[in-house]
Amino acid sequence: MQQQQQQQQQHRAVVVGAGIGGLTAALALRARGWDVTVLERASSLAPVGAGIGLAPNALRALDTVGLGDRVRALAAWQGDGGMRRPDGRWLVRTSARAAADRFGGPLVLLHRATLVDLLADALPEDTVRTGGPAVLADPGGAGRPARVTMPDGELEADLVVAADGIHSAVRRLLFPGHPGPRYSGFTTWRTVVPALDAPFAPHETWGPGRLWGSQPLKDGRVYAYAMAAAPAGEHAPGGEKAELLRRFGDWHHPVPAILAACDEDTVLRHDVHQLTDPLPSFHLGRVALLGDAAHAMQPTLGQGGNQAIEDAVVLAHHAGPGREVSVALAAYTADRLPRTTALVRKAARTGRLALLSARPAVALRDTAMSAVSRFGPGLVLRGFDGIADWRPPTGDAPARVS
Repeated sequence: MQQQQQQQQQHRAVVVGAGIGGLTAALALRARGWDVTVLERASSLAPVGAGIGLAPNALRALDTVGLGDRVRALAAWQGDGGMRRPDGRWLVRTSARAAADRFGGPLVLLHRATLVDLLADALPEDTVRTGGPAVLADPGGAGRPARVTMPDGELEADLVVAADGIHSAVRRLLFPGHPGPRYSGFTTWRTVVPALDAPFAPHETWGPGRLWGSQPLKDGRVYAYAMAAAPAGEHAPGGEKAELLRRFGDWHHPVPAILAACDEDTVLRHDVHQLTDPLPSFHLGRVALLGDAAHAMQPTLGQGGNQAIEDAVVLAHHAGPGREVSVALAAYTADRLPRTTALVRKAARTGRLALLSARPAVALRDTAMSAVSRFGPGLVLRGFDGIADWRPPTGDAPARVS
């Protein structure tokens, strides 16, 4: 009887946070034999009203939990498009076929709510518990479980996965000396509007100190996002729609049409924070950090959610049956920390380039981008080598014992 209880405890995992990374981790760990409970402080799983682009690296990770093809079927596949100037002139043309050939699959776009629903529906009904904050009381260690407290009690676990976002309370407890996320100097806006009358090609447009992106969803709606230099915590006194009109209202089609179609209450504004200083580790005791809690980055590469999905399947790969948790978590950190640290830095460099504000620097940037584009899509796509072509680990992780 005692041996049975120890075995059950050994396979108990608690995931803190029911976002995309946390839910993927729950699915991946269940597939490896773990009994998983997901704790979400919100009263329901209602993600922000925005889209998410999934590159081939994340889709292959979702294949490992049996959802890749369902996502591909529900999502809009990225069409031919590119990068433009505010007056509409194309700087870079991209080819969806060339990207798929180079990276082994398409880039797709879907609403975040669609993805969260897919992930949650693939879990047993009682897996996710909502409506109260979860607090890490003890990260655990050799010979003792981790402990997580909630308003209605306490859970012990052999593994805790902290997927509690950019302002992670778990991260602060594990690494109190770390400076945490820092404001990047940029803020973002996102909205989803009904289908437009006039067609358009998917694009991202770079102007002085600001950028705009327009992407169609599969049901015809349009996901739009914008980014600009702004003081931290600033909000437009006349409303965020008015602020977008001021900054982008005279840009090329379809930007004015999107702004005309959006309602004030559908515009989301968030300051962009990033973990400029990498953490010393993505684990401590029996706790693993995942997604934005571990490596928050600027959205300029479109890889934030993608990397959280990667984290989830790599963690589950190492945390296989019969493996020491300490060994599994050390292997997880060794796999993920170097890769995500490089992406945080690359996203920051891309953000600085995209949001140049001095006119001479903007002109030089645009000229260079146009010149590179003339050599064809291969040279443009090269910047995503090592990112979108990533493949999840296969087989069993080495059975090492510390």
